Amino acid sequence: MSNLSKIRTRRMLNNPFITYGFLTIQLVLFLMMTIDGGSTNLYTLIRYGAKFTPLILEGEWFRFVTPMFLHIGTMHLVMNSIILYYLGTQLENVYGHWRYFLIYILSGIMGNVASFAFSSAVSAGASTALFGLFASTIVLAKYNQRNPAIQSLAKNFTVLIVINLVFGLFNPTTDMAGHVGGLIGGYFMAHVAIKRVYSPDKLQQRIIHGGLFAITLGVLLYLGFLLN
Repeated sequence: MSNLSKIRTRRMLNNPFITYGFLTIQLVLFLMMTIDGGSTNLYTLIRYGAKFTPLILEGEWFRFVTPMFLHIGTMHLVMNSIILYYLGTQLENVYGHWRYFLIYILSGIMGNVASFAFSSAVSAGASTALFGLFASTIVLAKYNQRNPAIQSLAKNFTVLIVINLVFGLFNPTTDMAGHVGGLIGGYFMAHVAIKRVYSPDKLQQRIIHGGLFAITLGVLLYLGFLLN
């Protein structure tokens, strides 16, 4: 490989391409839904993979993943995309591409499974995964107590978490179970995925939190099938 090719490869790897990929997927899907019936149309949402309990019970488990890339209305898309861009580009650089990917996807899955367990409403949105990213900033702060930039980031998003949860209590359209599930999933997975430079010799912590993630996910799945 030439030096020029190495430089180009290094630049590409330094870019937050996972975040850009997530943004692209949700934008493309939003445009497709807009053309094909509208993103606020219930049947269109279900057709494109929104969380819909009856179909999950019939075996469509992919609906634990697809809702995090769908959005209901333009404002929903814009707000979540801004948060994803602002926070995702920073955290992808801190955690690394694939660790960040793991936190985002598994937080979203945990949030959607929690929603399945405690809410029968049709739901969609990146919020389940974004709450996982919020939680990951708290974990970063835990292991970087002398880093003022990370401490400030964690404090800002802790305030945002509290505000969102409080407002969610008074908004019947908010999927509180999904948000809390994503928060818990992100907290567990951030402990598993955090780089060794931030958390050296913490294998036991990784195993414990990975186990807690798996147990919580299993319990929520059980409750979902039991209560529905």
